[in-house]
Amino acid sequence: MKNNKTLQYVLIGLGLLILPLILQTFGNAWVRIADMALLYILLAIGLNIVVGYAGLLDLGYVAFFAVGAYMYGLLSSPHLTNTFAWIAAAYPTGMHMPIWLILPVAAALAGLFGMLLGAPTLKLRGDYLAIVTLGFGEIIRVFMNNLDHPVNITNGPKGLSQIDPISIFGVNLGQKLMIGDFEIASVSLYYYLFLSLVLVTILISHRLEVSRIGRAWMAIREDEIAAKAMGLNTRNLKLLAFGMGATFGGVSGAMFAGFQGFISPESFSLMESVMIVAMVVLGGLGHLPGVILGAVLLSALPEVLRYVAGPLQAMTDGRLDAAILRQLLIALAMIGIMLWRPRGLWPSPEHGKALPNSGHKP
Repeated sequence: MKNNKTLQYVLIGLGLLILPLILQTFGNAWVRIADMALLYILLAIGLNIVVGYAGLLDLGYVAFFAVGAYMYGLLSSPHLTNTFAWIAAAYPTGMHMPIWLILPVAAALAGLFGMLLGAPTLKLRGDYLAIVTLGFGEIIRVFMNNLDHPVNITNGPKGLSQIDPISIFGVNLGQKLMIGDFEIASVSLYYYLFLSLVLVTILISHRLEVSRIGRAWMAIREDEIAAKAMGLNTRNLKLLAFGMGATFGGVSGAMFAGFQGFISPESFSLMESVMIVAMVVLGGLGHLPGVILGAVLLSALPEVLRYVAGPLQAMTDGRLDAAILRQLLIALAMIGIMLWRPRGLWPSPEHGKALPNSGHKP
């Protein structure tokens, strides 16, 4: 049995390694879809800590994604050197900070913002918490949209452009890599980087889940009053959940900025937060395999349905907008899945399970 499981993991690993090489033969667009799916998996795993483990409904998670993205964009684009003369004097060739410096800073800053969000919302639950976090996400987006005057920090709605591609160990991921006569496209290089981060994130999240902290989060999720009566410091545990979840969001945002090369406030709208929450709920709250499945499905489904919406639009002589039709198909698919599997596509087997019968009769 153990050998079979090991063989399964090896086969899955090999499949993930050769996937981008197969997809790039059909076009780089398909590898790009896989890259975005991996970024959404990072986001969904981070939000799963807050929503799935601790039971805190967070509708403003995209704010931490934005914080990480703008941190990377500001430290690796010419915007700050063009705006501030003293920065241009200190960095004559531009602020091309290495990824090893930007990533911890983006993660730490996003984690700090997560705890700042958590501090005033400690006594809120359910719908009230969701409304406050939703407002926080919108506040961050509005700030990014308007911090171009009186001092131009974020460049406002025009966004940040000319962002440096990510470079790892001297390998520029923004350029294709030639190994002999074999070419590995830039999007495939990003795929391997994102896959490595996802694997590390899964390991961290799993270890958190089975740790004392993870059990404490789940106790708060099931009954906060009982958890407090048992001596758990619910205040610190909630803050830790917000901070840890936000950290993953900041890392994902930094990766997104380096991958895209351009960011603007429109990339961090409320719809993105709703989609990330839907990934966690659709896959299965608090269950890592389910969260990953939900993220893959909801990130890839819109692109797959693009090929369905086009023929349907042609059948109606262009009366239906393809983008609106695609959103309608996504909504119908989500409604159908939630009716069919109300606890998610791959729910946690322990959640809601009754204690086994000990066999003793009264």
